[in-house]
Amino acid sequence: MKAQPFGIARRVCDWQAAHGRHDLPWQNTRDPYRVWVSEIMLQQTQVRTVIGYFARFMARFPSVSALAAASQDDVLALWSGLGYYSRARNLHACAQAVVQAHGGEFPGSAAQLATLPGIGRSTAAAIASLCFDERVAILDANVRRVLSRALGFAADLAQAANNRALWDAAQALLPPQGAPAPAGFSMQRYTQGVMDLGATVCLPRQTRCGTCPLGDLCVARAQDRVQDYPLRTRTLKRSAQQIWLVWLSDASGAVWLDKRPTPGVWAGLYCLPLFDSELGLLAALAGVPHISAPQPLPTFVHVLTHKDLHIHPWRAQLVGESAQAGPAVLSSGAWVAADRWPALGLPAPVRRLLQEG
Repeated sequence: MKAQPFGIARRVCDWQAAHGRHDLPWQNTRDPYRVWVSEIMLQQTQVRTVIGYFARFMARFPSVSALAAASQDDVLALWSGLGYYSRARNLHACAQAVVQAHGGEFPGSAAQLATLPGIGRSTAAAIASLCFDERVAILDANVRRVLSRALGFAADLAQAANNRALWDAAQALLPPQGAPAPAGFSMQRYTQGVMDLGATVCLPRQTRCGTCPLGDLCVARAQDRVQDYPLRTRTLKRSAQQIWLVWLSDASGAVWLDKRPTPGVWAGLYCLPLFDSELGLLAALAGVPHISAPQPLPTFVHVLTHKDLHIHPWRAQLVGESAQAGPAVLSSGAWVAADRWPALGLPAPVRRLLQEG
């Protein structure tokens, strides 16, 4: 690329000031808590989905100490439906580490931040650059796409050495500590700018190259090979899993829920009893007193990033007595009243099933 060493940084900052995003609820702050929560929520999740969750999360847990003091159940309940629940568990563990090991204050360097649970290199760099002005590059999926196209970085990112080389290239675009920065440059604006470019202009498909501040410098555009970048030959294969759920309820709307073990699908969430086969489900229900004959409901598919869950729900009802007086019907779990289960952390397809039923 024929550009001055820091020409890209200057262009990105100028573009962000004029055309970038400025009104997201986690912007215009140097509060590392708000930035951190937003960065974790935005991993593999679209902005429009995150906005509502972020507002509710901040209202319930306004500080890292409030989050650390909460129970994991409370955290998972607010995260319910956002997916990738390991993020919520790591978020809770990280808040506790910040309180216990750092006195409730986030460390000010990317290197220190990356030692905390659930904070990877790019997230650590985002917090350090946005909140503490550290001269450190980020390289999340959006930025990786922007820079690989702009620089014409054609090496296979499935190989660790090539991934490190792109990190080095990203860092080289920044003015080093002590060097004169381009006019209008700031780490906060540059970091936000490259994220904004990846989210709004340099899209995976239907790129908007005509509005990109790097358009005349972009190697991929000059080659008419935008869709060839970034190159990553190793991809995760999609898989499928069949699961059976039993929805036990009483006349008042109480349901039988079981907390899922860790690790495993929906770890830490409250769930309808889950089985690996129809035979296993029916065997567990055989001989259970005071329930109606179980009936199958329509099967549906719940799509995860690399797996399709084929869900086979069955329904049965407690007959002749209430859940409060009724016995424990399965080996684990408990009855949860109708006014309590909506506030629990439930997998999204289980919540939809219960709400629509």
